[in-house]
Amino acid sequence: MKILQINSVVGIKSTGRICADIADILRENGHDCLIAYGREKAAEKYKDICIRTDSTIGVKMHALQSRIFDNAGFTRKKATKKFIEKIRQYKPDIIHLHNIHGYYINVEELFLYLQQVDIPIVWTLHDCWAFTGHCTYPSRINCEKWRQQCFNCEQKNNYPISKVVDASRNNYNLKKRLFTNIKNMSIITPSEWLAGFAKASFLSKYPIEVIHNGIDTEVFVYRESDFKNKYLIANRKIVLGVASSWGKTKGLNDFILLSQKLKKEYCIVLVGINKKQKNLLPKNIIAIEQTNSPIELAEIYSAADVFVNLTYADNYPTVNLEAQACGTPVITYKTGGSIESVPASQIVEQGDLEGVIKLIAEICEKDKYMLFERDVFDRRKTFEKYLDIYKAKMV
Repeated sequence: MKILQINSVVGIKSTGRICADIADILRENGHDCLIAYGREKAAEKYKDICIRTDSTIGVKMHALQSRIFDNAGFTRKKATKKFIEKIRQYKPDIIHLHNIHGYYINVEELFLYLQQVDIPIVWTLHDCWAFTGHCTYPSRINCEKWRQQCFNCEQKNNYPISKVVDASRNNYNLKKRLFTNIKNMSIITPSEWLAGFAKASFLSKYPIEVIHNGIDTEVFVYRESDFKNKYLIANRKIVLGVASSWGKTKGLNDFILLSQKLKKEYCIVLVGINKKQKNLLPKNIIAIEQTNSPIELAEIYSAADVFVNLTYADNYPTVNLEAQACGTPVITYKTGGSIESVPASQIVEQGDLEGVIKLIAEICEKDKYMLFERDVFDRRKTFEKYLDIYKAKMV
């Protein structure tokens, strides 16, 4: 089989690593796979097709237009048409979509092409953008408009940010027309939570199946680390948070409040902080910029005493799996699919920092050893399910 994957990034961040893992498994099984991406740098192994025709100028211009006209996903026509020519040359048996938002591709041009060709489509949703008029997580404000018709979007100042125009009604109608006119498409979600949303949306006309995210359980294992000595916190308990990008939705404000409430025996470490945030954070938080080294990340997970996920909007975060695979217990807010990989006793209502503090103390009093079903979450076992879907599509 020849499989073409399309995603905003490859080899980095959660969705980019998922694409790379699927490509590895396909190639190991004797299949051909190319990954088309539009943002960031790609590892040489996965540098297959870069959709952007310039450096980063086009992506920045797309983002700028979106901030004014609320048209994220509906510019970049020239780059998308050139990319479509590459699809024709490659002649894939299956096209596997991932995140098609991110200012790098024109979804209208792409889907008009997909409507014309007889190529089966598999689309893994990593958020709700596909069936809303603007936002990625309507659950953030308990919005229900997406079920029938988006309008007057209350989240237009959230990604993909629009500071001027509200085009949510038009975007919703355009997406509905484009995304529901494909002959042969299957929808995959990594969580039961997102599957429930998809089944209540206009995408419900397609088969919807859950395939949980997997991780590399050979990389994410307990690893000896000098992390505590390096940061002079050998006698303190590490409360860890990891994200590809931090903001209010990921719980950054809550971590700042938590740092004011925790006793001095605890030290908060946040990974994925950008330089601007680093300068603004309280001095009692150790801020580490993003690392694209899975082994380095595994060493940090291993050094931590507890991993805390204070997210307010999430699908099925791989950070929860990675931390537990390294032997570190996870506490999460009761958010989206984040609760599906964490013991029920370690789930806290959103914003309940006192509940988080209580759980941190309870967990840190015990030995760190915990059971983790490595086989269940191993990427090979989870992502091999895609092979079955591809084969079924070929019949």
